[in-house]
Amino acid sequence: MKISEQCVVSLTWTLKDTLGEELDTLDDPVEFLVGGSDLLEKIEEALQGHVAGDSVELHLEPQNAFGDYDDSLLFLEPRHLLPEQIEEGMGFEGLPPGCNPDAPKDRLYFVSDIYPDHVVLDGNHPLAGMALRIRLKVHAVREATISEVGRGTLGTGFFSMQVQPGADEDCGPSAPPTLH
Repeated sequence: MKISEQCVVSLTWTLKDTLGEELDTLDDPVEFLVGGSDLLEKIEEALQGHVAGDSVELHLEPQNAFGDYDDSLLFLEPRHLLPEQIEEGMGFEGLPPGCNPDAPKDRLYFVSDIYPDHVVLDGNHPLAGMALRIRLKVHAVREATISEVGRGTLGTGFFSMQVQPGADEDCGPSAPPTLH
């Protein structure tokens, strides 16, 4: 089966910056919905027509990847509003209660700096502002089910900083994030 809109593709990848430094490797195949919100538009375009066993290499500028770095998504929050045990890299779905009410509530925020009285929370994707090189390997392609198409995602969050619908915005810290 060839990759087309509304199918599920199983991928692995190697992600590098433009200097060739490896940023992430996905060794075990993960399924993504093509035609939903799981993949970046340029990745979906490049995958069209490919079949299991194919490899695709792409160069993505920031505007086609995770966008430019946005300083307005940095928030300096009082330390006492966050859990006692926090560390750099820890993530939050939305800002914790009592934090800046003007911050977008449907984003993931990562602890970037910890000071005695304040914590810096960053709503940018960890790869924002970076040009990327990605080598994708297609392992399988199948038709998407009606429920998968209806959800618009298989729940894989690598390519989004949006909180999935129905997620608890105040669920607190998670484990330090991985890129997939």
